[in-house]
Amino acid sequence: MGRLIAFIILLIPGIMAAYGIKLMRDSIFNKLLEPYPVLWLQFSLGLLFTVLGIGFFAGFLLNRDRKKGNVSKRFQK
Repeated sequence: MGRLIAFIILLIPGIMAAYGIKLMRDSIFNKLLEPYPVLWLQFSLGLLFTVLGIGFFAGFLLNRDRKKGNVSKRFQK
């Protein structure tokens, strides 16, 4: 049950990062999606979603590896 909850917690930021990449790609190819009024806003939100999604995932992995002791000295607390 704990692994399922951890998978769901990691799935949400993964989907958010994928949607952010899609928004940035659509902005580059001048395809404006419905809820966004201008392309630069669409690209900015896509970049934000991507950075937050990947950042959450990377922080989760770093925290897990710190608990197991699998990180180098400079990443330890």
